[in-house]
Amino acid sequence: MTTTTDLPGTTDRDANPTRRRTSLRAGGLLVGVLLLIAVAAASLAIGSKQIPLHDVWTGLFDPSGTENDAIIRRLRLPRTLIGIAVGAALGVAGAVMQTLTRNPLADPGLLGVNAGASAAVVTAISLFGVRSFDIYLWCALAGAALAAVLVNMLGGSRAATPVRLALAGTAVNAALFGYVNGLQMVDMSALDTMRHWAVGTLAGRDAGLLVKALPVLLAGALLAMLVARPLGALSLGDDSAKALGANVARTRVLAIAAITLLCGAATAVCGPIGFIGLMIPHAVRAFTGPDPRWMFPACAVYAPVLMLASDVVGRVVVPPSEIEVGIVTAFFGGLLFIHLVRQRKVAQL
Repeated sequence: MTTTTDLPGTTDRDANPTRRRTSLRAGGLLVGVLLLIAVAAASLAIGSKQIPLHDVWTGLFDPSGTENDAIIRRLRLPRTLIGIAVGAALGVAGAVMQTLTRNPLADPGLLGVNAGASAAVVTAISLFGVRSFDIYLWCALAGAALAAVLVNMLGGSRAATPVRLALAGTAVNAALFGYVNGLQMVDMSALDTMRHWAVGTLAGRDAGLLVKALPVLLAGALLAMLVARPLGALSLGDDSAKALGANVARTRVLAIAAITLLCGAATAVCGPIGFIGLMIPHAVRAFTGPDPRWMFPACAVYAPVLMLASDVVGRVVVPPSEIEVGIVTAFFGGLLFIHLVRQRKVAQL
């Protein structure tokens, strides 16, 4: 009997494209993990004071009370861990949003979700004198949810197109950040507390913030992974999703809940950081394809790489000062956004 491997020019690799695709996806994830380790090491070593990698290792695992140990353990380690957690949250949220809306331009920052969370926190600070992170967190979640609903309504709900959603998100972003800036001008006494909510940053964050936000971030990530399969079916259209056994209404509600939890908690910790959720899903699709079951974990690995790399760039580009990570990601994300809009297949939507 003749098999495919007996045919001229055919190999076992050609006979099993599923295995080849799985190997490509697994290899892409492995590369992402290695990149994340490398950029995390750079985040610990690079700053206003350069610390050799062997001193970084000593400071982490065998501290002796030196100045370098204190810098690493008290300042850079919390900053790096927060960057990893927040980056992963924003990357997964962007992937969920793009899959749910079938919109290649969807992004938590671009569609106003981060701005909504930021505006809610600034309102709590300026109008109600709130200074507790626990309240910040709940305000950010509420603001993110309201902004997501508003943009969806302005964009046309189920009839929304990528361009209409992008325009609605831009309008909501402009209005909310104008509101934030207005409050900052009116309430000068709270300016120092509020100003980082206008531009996202990892500077000055301590591990306690991450500990408080981590349950919310994990809940959002778990929801995203649970709806990955039905979201893949939903991306084919509502009728196809129902035919494949997916509960369309429940999937949408859970996906929106995941986006709200991830974006709200991330913004409560760092302020609004845009474009990570736009850039990373486009990058990882090169090896994951459109399957959310592979794309979401890949975004959780590669988004922190971009977050920490942007943070390191911001530290070294204008020494001894630093540029907030939200500005760096906005610069690179803006270039990508222009490229995507100019593509014919997006511009025609």
